[in-house]
Amino acid sequence: MNTPERSRFVRLRVELVLEIDDEDAVTAAALRRIAGDRDMPDAERVPAQAAVTEDTAEALAQLVDPFDLVSEVPGVELHQASWSSERITYDPDAPDWDLDEDDDDGDEDAG
Repeated sequence: MNTPERSRFVRLRVELVLEIDDEDAVTAAALRRIAGDRDMPDAERVPAQAAVTEDTAEALAQLVDPFDLVSEVPGVELHQASWSSERITYDPDAPDWDLDEDDDDGDEDAG
């Protein structure tokens, strides 16, 4: 019995909409994360601090790490990740925000 070969790689797409109730708390947490990041070169530290101070969405992107989302999942290893954040106008009643709707953009088998 021949079984078709399947890729071991899976693309996991997650879209979150967050409401920020305390911008100062988010910014302060991002600044603490940057200050404590021993792997961040000093040449990147100052621009990162400026970015999170100017834009809470940037501060949030600094705090959300895809590795943290999957690091405790047994049997998986994160190979690549990208993420971004942006300020949006959110209307939960708009059809664009239907989270139950399948995202069919035709590239599920792309690799």
